[in-house]
Amino acid sequence: QVRLQESGPGLVKPTQTLSLTCTVSGGSITANYYYWSWIRQPPGKGLEWMGTIADSGSTNYSPSLKSRTSISRDPSKNEFTLQVTSVTPEDTAVYYCVRSEVGWGPRDWGQGTQVTVSP
Repeated sequence: QVRLQESGPGLVKPTQTLSLTCTVSGGSITANYYYWSWIRQPPGKGLEWMGTIADSGSTNYSPSLKSRTSISRDPSKNEFTLQVTSVTPEDTAVYYCVRSEVGWGPRDWGQGTQVTVSP
Protein backbone atom coordinates (compact mmCIF):
# COMPACT_ATOMS: atom_id res chain seq x y z
CA GLN A 1 0.00 0.00 0.00
CA VAL A 2 1.39 3.38 -0.97
CA ARG A 3 2.10 5.91 1.75
CA LEU A 4 2.79 9.61 1.37
CA GLN A 5 4.43 11.77 4.02
CA GLU A 6 4.81 15.53 3.86
CA SER A 7 7.73 17.26 5.54
CA GLY A 8 9.01 20.78 5.82
CA PRO A 9 9.01 23.84 8.05
CA GLY A 10 5.79 24.69 9.82
CA LEU A 11 6.51 28.41 9.95
CA VAL A 12 7.65 30.60 7.07
CA LYS A 13 8.12 34.36 7.05
CA PRO A 14 6.40 36.58 4.49
CA THR A 15 8.35 37.05 1.23
CA GLN A 16 10.30 33.84 1.84
CA THR A 17 10.03 30.59 -0.13
CA LEU A 18 7.95 27.73 1.19
CA SER A 19 9.48 24.31 0.48
CA LEU A 20 7.80 20.99 1.22
CA THR A 21 8.81 17.43 0.40
CA CYS A 22 6.57 14.42 -0.08
CA THR A 23 8.27 11.12 0.59
CA VAL A 24 6.55 8.16 -1.03
CA SER A 25 6.79 4.53 0.01
CA GLY A 26 5.10 1.46 -1.39
CA GLY A 27 4.98 2.80 -4.94
CA SER A 28 7.23 4.51 -7.44
CA ILE A 29 6.67 8.14 -8.40
CA THR A 30 7.64 7.22 -11.97
CA ALA A 31 5.08 4.42 -12.27
CA ASN A 32 2.85 4.68 -15.33
CA TYR A 33 -0.73 5.95 -15.00
CA TYR A 34 -0.15 7.82 -11.75
CA TYR A 35 0.34 11.49 -11.11
CA TRP A 36 1.33 13.38 -8.00
CA SER A 37 -0.14 16.60 -6.73
CA TRP A 38 -0.04 19.20 -4.03
CA ILE A 39 -3.36 20.35 -2.60
CA ARG A 40 -3.85 22.81 0.23
CA GLN A 41 -6.65 23.88 2.52
CA PRO A 42 -6.54 27.36 4.05
CA PRO A 43 -8.28 27.77 7.40
CA GLY A 44 -12.05 27.92 6.96
CA LYS A 45 -11.84 27.31 3.21
CA GLY A 46 -12.07 24.43 0.80
CA LEU A 47 -9.40 22.37 -0.87
CA GLU A 48 -7.27 24.11 -3.49
CA TRP A 49 -5.35 22.19 -6.12
CA MET A 50 -1.91 23.73 -6.61
CA GLY A 51 -0.19 21.62 -9.20
CA THR A 52 0.73 18.18 -10.47
CA ILE A 53 3.74 16.28 -11.73
CA ALA A 54 2.97 13.36 -13.98
CA ASP A 55 4.67 9.99 -14.32
CA SER A 56 6.52 11.46 -17.29
CA GLY A 57 7.82 14.35 -15.20
CA SER A 58 5.70 16.97 -16.93
CA THR A 59 4.06 19.55 -14.69
CA ASN A 60 0.82 21.47 -14.61
CA TYR A 61 -0.09 24.31 -12.26
CA SER A 62 -3.10 26.20 -11.06
CA PRO A 63 -3.29 29.42 -13.09
CA SER A 64 -3.66 31.47 -9.93
CA LEU A 65 -0.44 30.05 -8.47
CA LYS A 66 1.60 29.31 -11.57
CA SER A 67 3.86 32.34 -11.29
CA ARG A 68 4.96 31.37 -7.75
CA THR A 69 4.80 27.57 -7.72
CA SER A 70 7.20 24.87 -8.79
CA ILE A 71 6.95 21.10 -8.41
CA SER A 72 9.90 18.81 -9.00
CA ARG A 73 10.86 15.25 -8.22
CA ASP A 74 13.82 13.07 -7.28
CA PRO A 75 13.21 9.51 -8.47
CA SER A 76 16.33 8.28 -6.70
CA LYS A 77 14.74 9.25 -3.37
CA ASN A 78 11.16 8.59 -4.50
CA GLU A 79 10.25 12.12 -3.45
CA PHE A 80 8.59 15.12 -5.00
CA THR A 81 8.76 18.67 -3.77
CA LEU A 82 6.76 21.88 -3.74
CA GLN A 83 8.17 25.37 -3.74
CA VAL A 84 6.09 28.52 -3.40
CA THR A 85 7.93 31.81 -3.65
CA SER A 86 7.06 35.19 -2.15
CA VAL A 87 4.64 33.77 0.38
CA THR A 88 2.07 35.88 2.20
CA PRO A 89 -0.21 35.07 5.15
CA GLU A 90 -2.78 33.97 2.56
CA ASP A 91 -0.55 30.96 1.89
CA THR A 92 -1.20 29.71 5.41
CA ALA A 93 -2.84 26.30 5.02
CA VAL A 94 -2.64 22.59 5.57
CA TYR A 95 -0.68 21.19 2.63
CA TYR A 96 -1.31 17.69 1.32
CA CYS A 97 0.55 15.57 -1.17
CA VAL A 98 -1.69 13.27 -3.16
CA ARG A 99 -1.36 10.37 -5.55
CA SER A 100 -3.93 10.15 -8.32
CA GLU A 101 -4.57 7.41 -10.82
CA VAL A 102 -5.41 8.16 -14.44
CA GLY A 103 -9.13 7.69 -14.90
CA TRP A 104 -9.80 7.48 -11.16
CA GLY A 105 -8.61 10.74 -9.63
CA PRO A 106 -7.14 11.14 -6.13
CA ARG A 107 -6.57 7.83 -4.44
CA ASP A 108 -3.99 8.31 -1.71
CA TRP A 109 -3.33 11.28 0.56
CA GLY A 110 -0.61 12.23 2.98
CA GLN A 111 -1.69 13.20 6.47
CA GLY A 112 -1.11 16.87 5.70
CA THR A 113 1.24 19.39 7.20
CA GLN A 114 0.35 22.78 8.63
CA VAL A 115 2.29 25.72 7.22
CA THR A 116 1.84 29.14 8.77
CA VAL A 117 3.14 32.30 7.14
CA SER A 118 3.83 34.89 9.80
CA PRO A 119 6.56 37.42 10.65
